Amino acid sequence: MSVIAPHRPADPGRRPEPEPDPGRRLLRRARRRVTVQVAGAFSVVLALVGVLVWCAMVHSQGTAAMRDLAVTAARSPVAYPPPCVWLYQLRSDGSIAASPGAPAELPLRGSINHVSGGVPEETVQVTVAGQEYLVHTRRRGDTIVQAALDLRYQVSERQRLLHTLLGAEVAGLLAALVVGQVVARRAIAPLGEAMARQRRFAADVSHELRTPLTRLNTRAQLLSRRLRGGTDPILLIDEADHLVTGTRQLGEVVEDLLCSAQFQHLRRPFGPVDLAVLAAEMAAADGARAAARGVDVQVRCDGPGDHVVRGVESALRRVVSALLDNALGHTGPGGHIRMRLSCEPGVVLLTVEDDGVGLDPEDTERLFGRFEGTGFGLGLALVREVVEGHHGTITADGRPGQGAAFTVRLPAHHHGLTAEPRPEPASKP
Repeated sequence: MSVIAPHRPADPGRRPEPEPDPGRRLLRRARRRVTVQVAGAFSVVLALVGVLVWCAMVHSQGTAAMRDLAVTAARSPVAYPPPCVWLYQLRSDGSIAASPGAPAELPLRGSINHVSGGVPEETVQVTVAGQEYLVHTRRRGDTIVQAALDLRYQVSERQRLLHTLLGAEVAGLLAALVVGQVVARRAIAPLGEAMARQRRFAADVSHELRTPLTRLNTRAQLLSRRLRGGTDPILLIDEADHLVTGTRQLGEVVEDLLCSAQFQHLRRPFGPVDLAVLAAEMAAADGARAAARGVDVQVRCDGPGDHVVRGVESALRRVVSALLDNALGHTGPGGHIRMRLSCEPGVVLLTVEDDGVGLDPEDTERLFGRFEGTGFGLGLALVREVVEGHHGTITADGRPGQGAAFTVRLPAHHHGLTAEPRPEPASKP
């Protein structure tokens, strides 16, 4: 029942890297994919909003410019035009009157000629000397007036809007990545939990079935050798009965595991269970295996009174079986295993002790954790789950090279107390 330390490489400076978990890789890929999808969708929406804002601004600027130019050309005096607008008027003698400070490159003679030829009005956008202008030409009474709007301020406003939209897109993308990561973690969390439950269930199944299958295989081999050796079949009835009992108990374990796989609690009533009877049954069931290993197993009841507790018989049988299996696994040939039962006020104690390799007292708490593959054993974690489900406790004690002892304390059954249906504390998936 002692604990063997995990194997360490010869060179402590070079440890073998653990193989990547395919499940973890799958979760990471799924999180990245969800993050990219959420961030991409958010960025596309933000880009579409930016395009709509840009188009709305350009349309608004164009409409306002056309309206202002038309009003200016129809009403404003040439000498006093609105800001950023210049007026040109064709005189009767063919000369051009211009607003103060008007660009020398204007007016557009082509547009003036078109209106003079009978076109009601004409609006064009031109670039003159590297500067963009919106030019509107129309008749005002007997003269022709041309209004030119400098577009540099509208272009500047569009550039500022473009820079703002680009900055918002970058900031939105970063925010979308953060939001996508949060959403991905929340979305993938149920999948990760389901995969963790699956791995845990597979580990529980492998451990719960290993001991009864080993026990049945050992007894079947022993029975086969005795039959081949010419032993009278009448003398092997007890061995056959042990096989039948073992298969029935294995069926109970499988039934519990199937119910656990469906995430259902077993609604079995707590009733009186005699721990002394269970200890004797498990000692007899593992007798052949213990004899093959040269280990002596004893069951002793200390003190007066019975050793009956309240619980589920199949679950408590697995507790005794796991403790005995742990002791057999850490006791060498010629060793001894003692299962002692005693009573305290309101409590029944079951102690499984051996004289094997022992354990480090500092590891007593870690013994009951789910450290698969480290030598501490998954069975002790399952044992504690069942014991705590029966409102009991389990402790470990020992020294390296001096054996170990595990003590289970369970509430005693009081006669006359009715059993109430409660979920069986079976191993969780």
